[in-house]
Amino acid sequence: MLRIFSTINGQVEQVQKPENGSWISLSEPTDVELATIAQETGVDLADLRAPLDDEERSRVDIEDDYTMIIVDIPTVEERGGRDWYETIPLSIIVTQSLIITVCMQDTPVLHPFMEGTIRGFNTFMRTRFILQILYRNATMYLRYLRIIDRESDKLELKLRHSMQNREIVMLMELSKTLVYFTTSLKSNEIVMEKLTTLPRVKQYPDDEDLLEDVITENKQAIEMANIYSGVLANMTDAFASIVSNNLNNVMRIFTIISITLSVPTLIFSMYGMNFQTGMLGMPLSDKPWGFAAIIIISIALSAVVTWFLTRSRMFK
Repeated sequence: MLRIFSTINGQVEQVQKPENGSWISLSEPTDVELATIAQETGVDLADLRAPLDDEERSRVDIEDDYTMIIVDIPTVEERGGRDWYETIPLSIIVTQSLIITVCMQDTPVLHPFMEGTIRGFNTFMRTRFILQILYRNATMYLRYLRIIDRESDKLELKLRHSMQNREIVMLMELSKTLVYFTTSLKSNEIVMEKLTTLPRVKQYPDDEDLLEDVITENKQAIEMANIYSGVLANMTDAFASIVSNNLNNVMRIFTIISITLSVPTLIFSMYGMNFQTGMLGMPLSDKPWGFAAIIIISIALSAVVTWFLTRSRMFK
């Protein structure tokens, strides 16, 4: 999708053709759109296609007529009715008169800029625009990290009584997401450090505070990702043992039930044999109340066995 925005009378408006100070947004672009922008702006088509590869690394490329900045941004993917988080590249290309963003998805990182809800945003202030995108990107990482933390808390409550591997698999998925986040945030940090020393990207005094905020937010996101990653790694190991212990507890109950039921089974099996009545027969077999007495004895013996097994150290 190709959209062009420009700040007119302090308001961000969508326009039909690019002009000096405009912002060209390419999300899920077609080959025709990429070729059109490459022809109109002079940007190499290969550079426009670079962020469409989800394995593209974060970097800063300086060309003769433009500068390309690629950073990793967080995104949400729905799988199995749940939201999972990963990272994709976003390209910011700065020319003499335009700023171009290219992404393989319609990312929510850029939506507030399109809607004009970012304070102090102007399409013609390209350096500030870059910093505002990076700041918005860092806050999105922090937001998703807090969501992941809440998801891990919910899984912790479920795993206390779980005997299945589904929750552990979900914890492993969250751990993998945090690894992606940590790697991407560290790559973005290197890009920010290079931007601070890049002569082509002018640093204005009014943007110094914003740059400090961007670096602070990114470092905070890195620290949070590292902390959550360590916590989830420990939780995965601990809850694997908990699942095993829960299963052992179930097997303990089944073992007690099995042994308890074997007592009346043994008694009635012996009485089911063809013994003679009288002195050589089974006890109480010749009495009219013998059957009821055997049942009572079996229940009593089963109760004693159950009491003994539930208090035995072997089954604790």
